[in-house]
Parts: sequence; structure tokens; C-alpha cells
Amino acid sequence: MKKHDSYYPSDSGEERCYREAGRFFDYLKTSRNVSRHTITAYRTDLDQFFSFMQRHFALQDMNSFDPEQVTVVSVRLFMGDLLQRGLQPKSIARKLASVKSFYRYLQETGVIKSSVLSLVSTPRYPRHVPGFLTEQQTETIFKQEDNGLSGPEDTFVFHRDLSVLEMLYGCGLRISELITLCSDDINFGQGYVKITGKGQKQRIVPLGSPAAEAVKKYFEVRRNFFRINKMMDERGSGYVFVTKRGKKLYPMLVQRITKKYLMSVTEQKEKNPHLLRHTFATHLLNNGADLKSVSEMLGHSSLVTTEIYTHVTFGRLKEVYRKAHPKA
Repeated sequence: MKKHDSYYPSDSGEERCYREAGRFFDYLKTSRNVSRHTITAYRTDLDQFFSFMQRHFALQDMNSFDPEQVTVVSVRLFMGDLLQRGLQPKSIARKLASVKSFYRYLQETGVIKSSVLSLVSTPRYPRHVPGFLTEQQTETIFKQEDNGLSGPEDTFVFHRDLSVLEMLYGCGLRISELITLCSDDINFGQGYVKITGKGQKQRIVPLGSPAAEAVKKYFEVRRNFFRINKMMDERGSGYVFVTKRGKKLYPMLVQRITKKYLMSVTEQKEKNPHLLRHTFATHLLNNGADLKSVSEMLGHSSLVTTEIYTHVTFGRLKEVYRKAHPKA
């Protein structure tokens, strides 16, 4: 069964064969403010689930599919099929989570009385411990000087890139949060940044003085640069970070900026903006911040997501214990 087959609605909301799938996607978009990218992932996961169930129950099409005919065994067979196709446990767990969300929606809306999906356990997989920079490596990045810059364009790029790095590390931003940050979102007077994260959820994060000073300097350089060049793209004028043409910054450019500066301080394989976000969280925890506060600043919906950073900081706890405990 191919994607966008009869049980899938069109993007315009047209409901075809299996109408509840369309209603579920509408619910994700309107009630939970889920991004289009995430909805696409849900579509893909449910596409594979429905395709397997059509084969498993030998259905001619999904018109005759009854959600309540799915059993624990059929779900486990679906997971086994994914495993045979070479999917990793982490990917299978994500697809199972999508199906569980769909069935939870069906139960909450009264389409089904009960869901067997609650009886299916999520496969375990090794959690990836994120890399991070040491405090010394971080200091090295921000010791960059603007001496020897050849002209206004180089000066603009230097101060923009430096303030990008300061905001990624100083506020723990995701790429999407950085590039959509608007000038009105920064309150220099009270020292905070208003961030719009996943699902359009907003949060407030403190703005440290190094990041604030870097952004202020960048704003000054930016004004002079575009006054001289007179080529500011009005579409990007409200955003904090823009290209040399005045357009909104884009993810690939942020990736290049961070890789350029990280190359000189770390040999870690992943030299991306997320490394600075991981470093933000790790340094906070290492210096005594509580997990709940860090979770709120990162915009995590659950403490479980943030707990992965406790693995990173456990080495420090052991060192503290060794030095402080009489019987260590």
C-alpha cells in the first residue's frame, strides 16, 4: 500500500476512506500545534502500520479495517516486521509511539472502547549520551578577536557569527529557535529572551551578559553595514540573525558557522549547533543547577528528556564524592 493511498486525506483536509486518520492529523495540527514536519513523520509511521495490518488481515482495502481488530500479537508482529526490514530499536520505538498516540486519540474521541496498544511495551534501546565541550574549550571559542578584518562585510559576518554562538551556548537554543528569534523577543533591560519552541510553546530564558553584549555589538555593526550597503531585505528585518543580504538566516548556514568555530577546539565527530545546546545543559548541571530548571530552559516537555544529561555529569559527582566522603 503506497503513501497517500485512499485512507489518507489530502492536505486540504478532504477525508477519504479511513476518515479517522485525517481527523487525527487535524487534531495534531490544531489542538497540539504540532509542526508540519512532525505530522509528516506521523503519516509515514501510520502508513507503515496500516500497510502491515492490511496484509496481516488480508483486507482488500482499508474500508473494512476495524481498529479494534488489532491485537497485541498483531502489533508485535508489526514490530517484528520492522526489525526484519533493518530498522533500529530506536526507530521502531518512535513508530510504535506514533501508533499509540493515534489509538489514544481514537479512545479519547470514543471511536474505540479500549486500546490494546497500552499493553505493548516499547522496545529498549541504548540511549545516546550527547557530547559536550569542556568549559576551557568553550572559553577558547569566545576569545576570538576582530583584529585584521578586511572590511565592513567581514566585520558584519564576524560579529553575527560570534553572537550566534553566544546565543546557542548562552541560552541553549535549537537551530529553529535561533533563526526565528525576533528583535522584540530580546529584553536587554531585564535580561531575558522569549523563545518560541516546538509546538509554538513559548518560554523565557535568562540572557547572560556575554551573550547580551555580543548581540548589542552585532546590532551596532549590522546597522552600519546595511546603511552603507543599502541592500537590506525587508523580509528579514525583524529577525535577529540575517545573512549578508539581509534575509532570514537558514539552518545550513548556522551549521557551517558552528562547524567553522568548533573545528579548532574539539575533535568530536558531531560539530553542530546542538553540541552547544548540550554544552549549555551540561555546564549548568555541573555547576549546581537543578534538573527541573534546566528542563524548563531547554523547553523539554518532560524531565525524562533532560535526565540524559545526568549521565554526562555523573563523572563529576563521583569526583566530588571521592574528595568529600571519608570512606570514598
